[in-house]
Amino acid sequence: MIDSFVKEDRDTARQIFTEIRELEDGVDAARRTVAQELAEIGAILMNREDYLRFTNLASEIADFCEGIAFRLIEIMERGWNVPIDIRSGLMKLSEAVLETILRLRETAITLNYGSVKTLEKAREVETAERVVDDLYRELEVKIISSNIQIPALLLLRDVIELLEDAADKAEDASDAARILAFAI
Repeated sequence: MIDSFVKEDRDTARQIFTEIRELEDGVDAARRTVAQELAEIGAILMNREDYLRFTNLASEIADFCEGIAFRLIEIMERGWNVPIDIRSGLMKLSEAVLETILRLRETAITLNYGSVKTLEKAREVETAERVVDDLYRELEVKIISSNIQIPALLLLRDVIELLEDAADKAEDASDAARILAFAI
């Protein structure tokens, strides 16, 4: 989506936005299914709250993605000009957030391989999230000090904040995975 935004490709951005909304619905359905299955298992699974916490935190990332996509579409539809350096910074930030989320995915996969591996992967999530924090702060100052129209400036600030929030949620979910790793 951000790639389409940077390239000013409205048609592709609209299509991707539609896909993101559908995928978000799928994430919500999957989260509800996990919750239902955990409820059915009952007392057999002692750490079911930890599983629920992990899935809820991870699913919030999808909500942030939908919010990001919506704001970017609105900026594009209104034809607000966003300087190339800010577009470039947005691309770097989104790539760093994706890296953080991919590290979270690896952390979740390692839950089957023992706590040592899971803890190692969770540390990688933390490291990737720190990179996001640095890029976020730099881009926030760049946006605020730019000559962008106020509505676009506010939406761009929301976009980068949601990106940073997604990375924070990934870190929170990796902490929940650590707890799960000790319980498994």
